[in-house]
Amino acid sequence: MADDPLRPLAHVYLPGHGVAQDYTAHGGGGGSAPPQRDRVQHAEKLTTALTVALADAEAQLRAREVGLAAGTPGFYLEFDLPAAQAEIVDKLENRQGKFPIELVSVRPGNADGTTVAATVFVPEKQREYYLKKVADYRDKDRVRRREVDGQIIEEVTGPKNEVLVASIETARLAVARSLYTDDETFFPFPGVAIWWEVWLRLGTKERFVATVGRLALPMREHALTFPEREVVIVHGTAEMLGRIVANTDTIAELRTARDTPSFFMAMDGAEQRAWAAETTDRIVAPAADVPAVCLLDSGSTRRHPLIRPALAAVDQQAFDAGWNVEDVSNQAHGGHGTQLSGVALYGDLVDVLAGDGPVTLSHRLESVKVLPDHGANDPDLYGAITAQSISRTEIVAPNRPRAICLAITSEGDHWRGRPSSWSAALDTLAFGADNAPRFIAVSAGNIRDDIHRDDYPARNDTTPIESPAQAWNVLSVGAFTEKDTIVDPLFAGWEAMAGVGDIMPRSRTSVTWNHDWPLKPDVVFEGGNIGVDPTTLLGDHVDDLALLTTYRLPEHRAFTTTGETSAATALAARMGAQIMAERPGLWPETVRGLVVHSAEWTPAMKAHLGAIGKNGVLRRYGFGVPSLSRALGSLQNDVTMVIENDMQPFVRVASAVETKDLVVHELPWPRDELEALGETQVQLRITLSYFIEPNPGERGRSRRHSYASHGLRFALKPGDERLDVFVRRINAKAGTRPPTRAAETRWMLGPNLRNRGSLHADIWEGDAVELSQRDAIIVYPIGGWWRENPGFDRADTRVRYSLLATLRTAANIDLYTPISTSIQPEIAVEI
Repeated sequence: MADDPLRPLAHVYLPGHGVAQDYTAHGGGGGSAPPQRDRVQHAEKLTTALTVALADAEAQLRAREVGLAAGTPGFYLEFDLPAAQAEIVDKLENRQGKFPIELVSVRPGNADGTTVAATVFVPEKQREYYLKKVADYRDKDRVRRREVDGQIIEEVTGPKNEVLVASIETARLAVARSLYTDDETFFPFPGVAIWWEVWLRLGTKERFVATVGRLALPMREHALTFPEREVVIVHGTAEMLGRIVANTDTIAELRTARDTPSFFMAMDGAEQRAWAAETTDRIVAPAADVPAVCLLDSGSTRRHPLIRPALAAVDQQAFDAGWNVEDVSNQAHGGHGTQLSGVALYGDLVDVLAGDGPVTLSHRLESVKVLPDHGANDPDLYGAITAQSISRTEIVAPNRPRAICLAITSEGDHWRGRPSSWSAALDTLAFGADNAPRFIAVSAGNIRDDIHRDDYPARNDTTPIESPAQAWNVLSVGAFTEKDTIVDPLFAGWEAMAGVGDIMPRSRTSVTWNHDWPLKPDVVFEGGNIGVDPTTLLGDHVDDLALLTTYRLPEHRAFTTTGETSAATALAARMGAQIMAERPGLWPETVRGLVVHSAEWTPAMKAHLGAIGKNGVLRRYGFGVPSLSRALGSLQNDVTMVIENDMQPFVRVASAVETKDLVVHELPWPRDELEALGETQVQLRITLSYFIEPNPGERGRSRRHSYASHGLRFALKPGDERLDVFVRRINAKAGTRPPTRAAETRWMLGPNLRNRGSLHADIWEGDAVELSQRDAIIVYPIGGWWRENPGFDRADTRVRYSLLATLRTAANIDLYTPISTSIQPEIAVEI
């Protein structure tokens, strides 16, 4: 590895490693008990509310407009439930029969978060369904029958339908606002037309489009399709959308359309064109079949002497065939794509220009313009635009590995971390429903307003990551900095705002997100710094604190400066492409895993642990700063094992779906060497990386409608437990469950913190002699919509995962040789 001769050993690659066995999880406890109610009073209260709602629904059905009415006649009901009972919203559905009742959306019911509002579509023929449920709750008991001494004993265990009915506070006829799942402050005033993101019930798009046409509402051409929802963009007032809700069965959810990408401004530099000419003579151009960084941005300037060797004309495209593929826009985003081109190819050009040896490019460049050169960036479905743009590159070079770089973001309220249509589309693309998983690096987004010195870094923690960086399967990239030196005399008296190794002052975080959503960003890369004006204490751009890169008009000058999370994302994509070039054939899941597995917190980041805790540090910096040398190479006392395997999480049994596989990985442990170290402290780092298939839609914590298709988890064998006992601890099918052990205390994060999203990483530290016996890892599935929604027939789907494990000790001892020699020789060699 040319970049670090001190890590000369290849990782130990174990493709297909592990033994699968049939798996069933041990039973757990139940959910929250329903609220205690006075049975009769509560039934009367709900009967009254439902009677009023049904009378309003009948009037609405009678008033359906000729020419607008379409689909199954019916209406929407909205129920209020205590937030503690949110997990039972599935019970509001009745999927049986010809006229099913469908849960369409769940949103906060009040400002303090103590209630949730769930909306269902009720076909007219099912109008009495909830009244009957309430009547049975009032009049009938739930009876359990059991045999005692040969006699059947009946035991009353409570009212019939108690879990559902006792959990409902009230009900009413729903309106357009009932289906609005965005922040209430974005809901338009009466008569104000906005762009709406309309989430449709599956199979209803055709009649929705027809209805929109009859109302003469503008509608974008792009659409997205997910397992249970289709998403379109429509312009109109809330009243117009309300008419569609009242007259059709099409709408499941409404959001404000905010996919209007925001971009980082071009930064001027004063470098000389002669430097570019000298550097060009030292470039060793990449071969045609090497991996590429695929930039989805404002285009790229191919005639630039530093870009031309790596960007073929056929690889320079635009989403719209009528657009100029070059980076020619005079809007704010003009030049952005060319800036990232330089970063994606060379990193910080200062390092390249300072050298005098060959500049060998291991990867190529692809450029797809996704931003128009003229006109406003009105809301659109950038998920569809992203998918079609990626498809263009894959048509040109279908067999080329690529690291996709998306450094444009959409403003909006995504503070909870919930999926957007754009982020869900990226999850679909990365998952590869077309059997082509993809590595995608996405920017976390920037703070655009002025930043006062005294607000740093608290401002970062209160400014949430933007869409689509909340996607589970992508590598979400924030920015840190190692730049703190200002030498330009024009900025005498200025100082850098961020200290070395700390967060770039404009980088966004997920500190304020709901804890259920993934830990983002995943990692941080260099994004430069900003200077502090000594008179105002406000931050501003200083060239000395930025990255040097390519300028879009090379005839005027060769270089400019760039930074923030867009530059960091280009560096992340560059690292992904470099890993692909060094290790051809690695899965995208593995490439993402290696990037994260190689990351470490800087001393500056660790210094914040006392103030904001591990969760705060993770949601600010991710897993830290990656290292290409650590991602690619091992040392004798710092050995990484890389496993790529697949499994079948679920299987259909009759009409139900159950768990199927668990995989046991007995690793080639250097047991003797670890035992010899005794109580010396050692470290084991584990990373599990896999991609989920998304099923977006705001339906709360409902299991049936969970976002992820499946989840995977890892467990490490205790040092004082036999393998068969460890397996029984996880797998009910392996035998009786052993007694409960005390909770693990030597993990840096622990399962409660690490088990978010589709990438799980943690570090165990302890005595070498104990680790010598902790030589097995189990990977097992947990539920998801593939299991909870058997109608989609995903039960027999196999999934891939990458498992990485690194043994590290500060002691001067050879762990690498016993590991590498204990496995098949052909596995340990370079691939």
